[in-house]
Amino acid sequence: MAGLKHPVTPDGRYFVVRGRLWRLADPDLPSETRSALVSELMTARSAVRSAKLSQDLAAEAAAHNAVDVAKRKLGERGPVWWTDGSSDLNRHLVKNTPYASWYSGLRTGGRRGQRAQSLDMGGGQMP
Repeated sequence: MAGLKHPVTPDGRYFVVRGRLWRLADPDLPSETRSALVSELMTARSAVRSAKLSQDLAAEAAAHNAVDVAKRKLGERGPVWWTDGSSDLNRHLVKNTPYASWYSGLRTGGRRGQRAQSLDMGGGQMP
């Protein structure tokens, strides 16, 4: 997660872009599996772009489906990968979630310093 440009929630489940939570991939995926799935995702995203450029609606729909399949395999969509029973807050505005006070602290304290601090505490995981 160290390569992310956006703040990561203290529990390592989401990153925040423009005030919205986006679910991260399952951290328990083996690195070779993750690499293969990310490659699959990038190929599917490239296919979406190509289909849009060629205005091929059927190919675009198939490519969007391939993106969805790859994201589900990564754990970014579909059933959650954590086991504590917490709800999935993917795509929710952070201000309307239990992460609101954490995010507010980042905004007042400077996001970069806070993000680096949370990542230093174990890759974004709660201690």
